[in-house]
Amino acid sequence: MISYIIRRSATLGLIGASVLSLGIFNLKALALPTEEVVKKLNPVPVFTVADEQGAPLVASGEDQGKVAGVFISQKDANDFVTRLQTQNPDLAKKVRVVPVSLGEVYKLATENPEKKELNFAYVPNETAVSDAKTVEGTTYEGGVPLFVAKGGEDNGYLTIEKDSEQVIPFFFEKSQLENMVTKFKDQKPDLASSVNIEVVPLEGVIQTLQSSDDQTLAKIVLVPSTESLKFLQNSAASQQAPATEQAPAKK
Repeated sequence: MISYIIRRSATLGLIGASVLSLGIFNLKALALPTEEVVKKLNPVPVFTVADEQGAPLVASGEDQGKVAGVFISQKDANDFVTRLQTQNPDLAKKVRVVPVSLGEVYKLATENPEKKELNFAYVPNETAVSDAKTVEGTTYEGGVPLFVAKGGEDNGYLTIEKDSEQVIPFFFEKSQLENMVTKFKDQKPDLASSVNIEVVPLEGVIQTLQSSDDQTLAKIVLVPSTESLKFLQNSAASQQAPATEQAPAKK
């Protein structure tokens, strides 16, 4: 059973924060504790297809056992259910698309690995996949693509200032990173020609977070796609709505 709770994301203000400052930061070579990895992944909403009991819909793989799809895009998850209505209408009536934080999926995937009966397969957004294949100097080899920029004499990671700290944003959407790069080039035209975009798989980043010896991993921030940010904003607005209702006038 997955707990379908999307926590209000601190990432909502991250895009706006990118206009404050940009700098070059080298990602040097401390594996993060599990709770810190979960905290870092929590702001990212993902979407599963669940049955009436709230259990994720699974497929049986020859080598992987039971596999549940985790969609990065809510639209892609909805499209899957739409196709299911044609292919298996009886099953389609019993399922729905539900949001869950990426951190919750990570917890379920890493708890009791020796007894794990359910595996999760991340389903990337096709537009992001297409964009990843067009990035020069990078060979996309599958997985959920994340986009990050590097530059400067030391080819360090581009950062943004958030809450008075420098963080390294990894974007699920190439166009969001391109907007950041444009701002950086305007601010530091002398470094403009050195900036390049790289593609790394989400799965690899997660593995690095949990196993690497890198003290600066805490600087990484995952920035959801525009679609997911809108979902978070709508979720936050709906959660706040009851609190803004005025109490009935006393008679």
